Amino acid sequence: GLWTRGRMSYGKQETEKLRSNVEEQLSRLLQQLQDCEEMKEDLDEDEYETTKSESIEQLREFEASLQKMMAGDMTLVSELGSMRLAIQGAVSQAFKTPEVIKLFANKQVPQLRLKLTQIAEDLKLKRLDKDLYTSQAVEILAALSKLGDQLSGEEASFLEQNKTQSIAEFEAASSDIGGDNILSTAAGQVKAAQH
Repeated sequence: GLWTRGRMSYGKQETEKLRSNVEEQLSRLLQQLQDCEEMKEDLDEDEYETTKSESIEQLREFEASLQKMMAGDMTLVSELGSMRLAIQGAVSQAFKTPEVIKLFANKQVPQLRLKLTQIAEDLKLKRLDKDLYTSQAVEILAALSKLGDQLSGEEASFLEQNKTQSIAEFEAASSDIGGDNILSTAAGQVKAAQH
């Protein structure tokens, strides 16, 4: 019925409004993270770490409030699930590229694909070094796979060979967009069973 855990579930308009509020807030937090990365050269090590951990902490609090909001409300789970996953990825440092986190949060599959093409081009033109290319490509592929986009055999093996420990844990912990399990190492065992 209408009652979900003692309150009415969100109507369509309320859900839309909530979603755009959440998007704005996430956008602001990711911008903060991006500014922090861009100012890395100008800040000393301590300042950089402090600024960055403050941003991560704010993301963590934001994720906790999203989780409370979504509790028992399937409409919100499907609307906001990808945002929550993207935030988890950012908080756990599995995802470090604000632009990718943003596209992931907003389920922008075509734009993620475009970004993948762009960075491959940048690598070819030597505008991007190999390490940076690899880490960004891994983030994009992990996001695409979480959003249910089919990876090619080549992409899947690239992801498998290059993913970091934190991406592997992220993949294992957040089994799908509706999943309620937060990152945990215990989820590592689940991963083996999922292939």
